[in-house]
Amino acid sequence: MDLEKYLIGTWELVDYKFSEAGNPEPLGPNPKGFLMYTTDGFVSAQMMKQGRSSYQSGNLHLGSTEEMAEAAAGYLAYAGKFAITGFDKETNTVSLEHHMDVSMNPTWLGETQKRFATYKDGLLNIHADVNDAQLIWKKIE
Repeated sequence: MDLEKYLIGTWELVDYKFSEAGNPEPLGPNPKGFLMYTTDGFVSAQMMKQGRSSYQSGNLHLGSTEEMAEAAAGYLAYAGKFAITGFDKETNTVSLEHHMDVSMNPTWLGETQKRFATYKDGLLNIHADVNDAQLIWKKIE
């Protein structure tokens, strides 16, 4: 299997579960998101809670502190280089490293995080080693 072809492209979020800290749906019951792996070695992940409120000002940069906090609490995003570090043929699992060059969460800036991606029945299941997150993605054709 060509590992690059396996991942390269745009994936749409189907489900996001998180059992850490007792919050199984941190982005609500029907989160929306995209995961992109590019041919030149970059990854971008964007996920959001549906139904977030608009800023009363209507201005991108002029939300109240409360509005901006609510918006940030309902959004997860990062981008940077990725590397494939292994493939387990038995489980059909790709081991990856995601480098956090930009991140909605400043705690992640500069980190390199491991991901384990398993492809089955047309869905990509990604498990992150930094927490107990399970993300299910479907490739956009």
